[in-house]
Amino acid sequence: MDGQNERPLLRHDDGGVTRLTLNRPQAFNSLSRELLTLLEQELALIAADPAVRVVVIAGAGKAFCAGHDLKEIGAELRDEPIRTLFEQCSRIMAGFTRLPQPVIARVHGIATAAGCQLVAACDLAVCSDDSRFATSGVKYGLFCSTPMVALSRNVPRKAAMEMLLTGDFIDAVEALRLGLVNQVVPSDGLDTAVTALCARLVDKPPAVLALGKRAFYRQLEVGLDAAYAMTTEVIVANALGRDFAEGVEAFTAKRSPVWPDA
Repeated sequence: MDGQNERPLLRHDDGGVTRLTLNRPQAFNSLSRELLTLLEQELALIAADPAVRVVVIAGAGKAFCAGHDLKEIGAELRDEPIRTLFEQCSRIMAGFTRLPQPVIARVHGIATAAGCQLVAACDLAVCSDDSRFATSGVKYGLFCSTPMVALSRNVPRKAAMEMLLTGDFIDAVEALRLGLVNQVVPSDGLDTAVTALCARLVDKPPAVLALGKRAFYRQLEVGLDAAYAMTTEVIVANALGRDFAEGVEAFTAKRSPVWPDA
């Protein structure tokens, strides 16, 4: 194994799609401090890179992500390091929402605790039919308080509470039913399904996807009247911009649009 493949986080860029692979397979890709730091650094670079159109988060080995590294946490149970760790993880999870590009979770195997949070923090998720999800911290005496933030914004309240209070697994079909994932596919078709979803996003105007994603999350956090007022301003600005002008012209001319910001 070369030095690059020994890194806890791998990056691969191809055709506007950036894949970040959690690369601690022996530890089921648990989120060590080093891995979190590398992930935060890469997200900052991606946010400023117009060449990146879509981001895919994946896991190496047999699992997507088993959450935080409990051995690492157990070795430093003091206020400052624990606070720093969870504050960093919260920044990263919120960072997926704030990233201008759409983010897809490519899930296989288990996604537990902060790993389940990671799935919920991504904009979209495609999982294999052998995937299982749990907010299992309660079984180890640590309620999944921060994973709860993303989870409760993805699945109904009663379902979220059951997952949080019991720590029990749900399977891929149940995750789809609850809205935690967008698609469930056979294991051997996972990459094909993720690639197809990326293709459906890469051909859209990046500036419009960015403003739409930003508005989507903002309107979720305000009341109904404020949401309509805010999104009205967004759609007016969008309608007066170059992308919509090109879209209308392409529609009229019966041709494919050429996005100005692509």
